[in-house]
Amino acid sequence: MKKITIAIDGFSSTGKSTVAKMLAKELDYIYVDTGAMYRAVTLFAMRKLFIKDGHFDKEGLIRNLFLVSVNFKLNPVTGIADVYLNNENVEKEIRTLEVSNFVSPIAAISEVRQLLVQKQHEMGKEKGIVMDGRDIGTVVFPDAELKVFMTASADERARRRYDELIAKGDDVSFEAVLENVQKRDRLDTSREDSPLVQADDAILLDNTYTNIEDQFHILLQLAKDRIYGRC
Repeated sequence: MKKITIAIDGFSSTGKSTVAKMLAKELDYIYVDTGAMYRAVTLFAMRKLFIKDGHFDKEGLIRNLFLVSVNFKLNPVTGIADVYLNNENVEKEIRTLEVSNFVSPIAAISEVRQLLVQKQHEMGKEKGIVMDGRDIGTVVFPDAELKVFMTASADERARRRYDELIAKGDDVSFEAVLENVQKRDRLDTSREDSPLVQADDAILLDNTYTNIEDQFHILLQLAKDRIYGRC
């Protein structure tokens, strides 16, 4: 069976990561959450105080990028790879609303994107990979056999994110989460370097009213069509 590259792009909180993990597990492919990589760099910037009290020392972060190492290691309990920052598992720390509030400005920095895109290219050289993010089908893997662009209404995405954070015990308001979603949309689509756009040959999947199981089966069928040459 031939292996393909699957690129899933889209707005924040559309469920990209969840369905991509399901798809990778079903196909026995490698899964890479590129958003987690940018979150890890954001956490690094926060820990080194390049982000403090709303102030962002962009040049300070750029000068210290050589100190950043981001990779993935399989979690034997979940069966899914966790993200590691300088050999520390930061999977939980990077999912906070505080990190979410700064990840888009970090991801807009060309030097950060160059560092992580190079890493992503290396991960996908052998194909057999499902990668999700903002520029996978346009920049990282423009020749991917399957490209999908996921979207949903801002209110629905904020509700999903709010429910997720509350379930983890975070003290957040729906209004704050919605504001974060809308702010990230603006930053992701307007940045100069690799803005969030739908690739010309990507399949649009609006999942505002679609549950995760239905999304998974749609993507699985699309993947099988390309693996077996039915499209």
